[in-house]
Amino acid sequence: MTRMSRAQANLLLTLVALIWGSAFVAQSQAMAHVGPMLFTGVRFLVGALVVLPLALLEWRRLARAGRTPSRTDAAHIGLLGLLMTAGAAMQQVGLQTTSVTNAGFLTALYVPLVPVLAWALLRQLAHWSVWPAAAGCLAGAFLLSGAHELRLAPGDLWVVGSALPWALHVLMVGRWADRMAAPFLVACGQFVVCGLLSLAAAAALEPLAWAGLRAAAGPIAYAGVLSVGIAFTAQVVAQRYAHAADAAIILSAETLFAAAFGHALLGERLDAAGLAGCALLLAGLLLVQLAPLVARRRQPLAAQR
Repeated sequence: MTRMSRAQANLLLTLVALIWGSAFVAQSQAMAHVGPMLFTGVRFLVGALVVLPLALLEWRRLARAGRTPSRTDAAHIGLLGLLMTAGAAMQQVGLQTTSVTNAGFLTALYVPLVPVLAWALLRQLAHWSVWPAAAGCLAGAFLLSGAHELRLAPGDLWVVGSALPWALHVLMVGRWADRMAAPFLVACGQFVVCGLLSLAAAAALEPLAWAGLRAAAGPIAYAGVLSVGIAFTAQVVAQRYAHAADAAIILSAETLFAAAFGHALLGERLDAAGLAGCALLLAGLLLVQLAPLVARRRQPLAAQR
């Protein structure tokens, strides 16, 4: 596979964020017809089918080179699928009782978690900007969720909870895909794991009705083909060439796209406190990325003096 520049990877991640932001609308609309686990399971299996041909080609290439994935590789893919299941399921459950706008912004709480977890798990030292950024994101989430009026929806808490597995997923997916040199195989494998686990949970917890699946066919197809099959796969490919913290901040643009699509398609509105919360979230998300970039650019200038 041709190597990708960092700028190209960042551009691809921006496209991923656009698709994910628009998919919040489909995810919300599907809840009128099917349960959250059934929707999650079917859409991820649809996504697996989209990327399956590329995954098979990649498997054959690795086999010819004598580098067939090992049990350790399979375990890594399984763990990625488990993290994806946890994040997607909590997010989808939350969308039953929160708005698309809130879900989009609250999901972005994983962004400041990525460098924190990089330090805790990989001993990569976090930049000083992480701490004020995290505080700003938490304050923004507080205002956005309506907790200042004692109207904290259960859905908001579910979406906030999804931030941890999403952060772990963003942190590890690029590392493991690059180590295996098989982004399509990793993507397809994690989709299958997530889809099967979600369907098992749906069978145990939710009523399964064919009529509901037919009614939600449009949102399922959109979320499965575009959000999972294309966007999640593109994330795996791009994160081989992008730093995890860079990827997190770029992917957080899905919050803006979610709010824009929620306004355009569902007529959602934010009050003054909600807008202030969005501003704090964006300030925190930008700070955690821009401050290290400014510091790196100043170092060569200081060395020339």
